[in-house]
Amino acid sequence: MRTSTIRRSAAALAAAALAVSAVPAAQADPAPPQRLSAAAITSALTRDVNIAGTAWQTEPDGTVLVSYDSTVTGAKLADLKTKTSRLGGGVTLEKLPGKLRKFVQGGEVTYGGEWKCSVGFNVVRNGKYSFITAGHCGNVASTWFSDQAHTNKIGTTRSSSYPGNDYAIVDYPAGIKKPGGSVYLYNGQSQDIVKSTTPAFGTYVYRAGATTGLKSGRVRGLNATVNYGDGPITGLIRTSVCAEPGDSGGPLFSGRSAYGLTSGGTGDCNGPGGVTYFQPITEVLTKYGVSVY
Repeated sequence: MRTSTIRRSAAALAAAALAVSAVPAAQADPAPPQRLSAAAITSALTRDVNIAGTAWQTEPDGTVLVSYDSTVTGAKLADLKTKTSRLGGGVTLEKLPGKLRKFVQGGEVTYGGEWKCSVGFNVVRNGKYSFITAGHCGNVASTWFSDQAHTNKIGTTRSSSYPGNDYAIVDYPAGIKKPGGSVYLYNGQSQDIVKSTTPAFGTYVYRAGATTGLKSGRVRGLNATVNYGDGPITGLIRTSVCAEPGDSGGPLFSGRSAYGLTSGGTGDCNGPGGVTYFQPITEVLTKYGVSVY
């Protein structure tokens, strides 16, 4: 009797052990996906997004702001949203007012061919004087004049880089009297420029241009990429300063410091303003081995 009881107890214990072993182990909660770095996101955007009317930049908090203009609609907008959604929570989409465009309409006005652009900064190297302006201006004209009738020649395009970058250098004629090293403020006065640097996020800045004169705003992004429709331009400064066609190539500055050259943007100076992008000047000066003065 006792042996039978022991056998039944042993069988019950074995069955209980089997039952316990059949219960699956509790699964740990999956780790949340790791947020991509800004560098990884911008690399993916550069590789995968080639949509005219888009731009992006790294924000101070390490996220990436992707902007699109009024022309990005329908299938293009759906494609942009699909590609950015794959990059996770480190990306924010922003719709810009108006259309991203170069501000060529052709500092002070200069005319090349049928185009109107603005002089950026006068520069010098070994006693030879030049001025720098936007690359998309340098691409469309080899000779530049101070008047629309093309009677007073002021320079010849030596080199330009666009897209990818947006800068050009125009050489003044040999033997020319030393051009002024200041920026014209369109109020009868000028601002002397003695150094070049890159502005910090939030810096209050000024822009001068042949169409709209002197305007101001703040730096809202660094190392931005923009696509006007003929290829991306990288490494740009984004600002809240307005600009219009004809302001291309004009100077971005504050006090006696040169910051950049007007590239393009979305706004106009009679409406909401929009955004304007600038080619940083330090890259241009290094490329050509010249300096402001």
